[in-house]
Amino acid sequence: MIEAAIATSAASPIEPPLALAPGVAGWRRWIGPFISMAVLVAALSQLRGLPVHNVIALVPHALSFWLLFAAFYLAGPASEWVIYRRLWRLPPSGFLALMRKRISNEILLGYSGELYFYGWARRNAAISAAPFGAIKDVAILSAAVGNMATLLLLALAWPLLGSLHLGMSGRMLTVSIGTVALSSLGTLFFRRSIFSLRRQDLQFIAMLHALRVAATLVLTALLWTWVLPAAPLGWWLVLATLSMLVSRLPFVPNKDIVFAGLVAFLIGHGAETASLLAMMAGLILATNVFLGAALPLAELLGAERRAG
Repeated sequence: MIEAAIATSAASPIEPPLALAPGVAGWRRWIGPFISMAVLVAALSQLRGLPVHNVIALVPHALSFWLLFAAFYLAGPASEWVIYRRLWRLPPSGFLALMRKRISNEILLGYSGELYFYGWARRNAAISAAPFGAIKDVAILSAAVGNMATLLLLALAWPLLGSLHLGMSGRMLTVSIGTVALSSLGTLFFRRSIFSLRRQDLQFIAMLHALRVAATLVLTALLWTWVLPAAPLGWWLVLATLSMLVSRLPFVPNKDIVFAGLVAFLIGHGAETASLLAMMAGLILATNVFLGAALPLAELLGAERRAG
């Protein structure tokens, strides 16, 4: 995991403001364009296999649904913009960079977005501090807060999970829970050697991540309720919680099947629920693909105009 890789270098001085070797400076200058091109290629390749017509046919046309979806989709970049605004006085243009970070993580590889954002921050003249330590701390705290939320949700949902036969062996579930717990405890135990930001900043970042997790769960439940109002909001909120729980547990095979079993057990409406989940997944993918193609293209065209 990238957390372990970047944590090992956290104890050393982080990017002192010295003159960089030409090769290092050139490498950093090419981080953003390289990832931009990779995201553009990946987005266009995924666009070919996306069932756009099926997704459009199921998506509601009401403005209220789209406002909820926009809030759900932008919750992550918005919370991180507030974080980096506090740390660096991040300009408004940084919000688009954070959206690119999210899309890179989802379309390419996990944490490739952090690499892109690091290159963007190094090129941004408005950021005077070295960005590596802050990006590292924000990424590790995001994972730690997500893991702790998963453990809390697991404790609340344990009676329900114990009563279902979802294809998970007890040993596999125990190993998954232990991995999540150990990674969270390790972050807390080695926090002085891992983190480089001030304690007040770390507390603020952790609070923002926790608010993001809670807001995402509530917004997910509201979106599902809007599309399929036959089931009460409370059930959708439980399912949104369990969806996050199942998705973050490592070593659990067939996570989609596990979650589908939870949906069938709690909600029923098998065909309608399956269509709802497929529509939401397709809508998120379509948004990632569209923005993943549009934002890098706009950035590359803007760079060409500036060079001209």
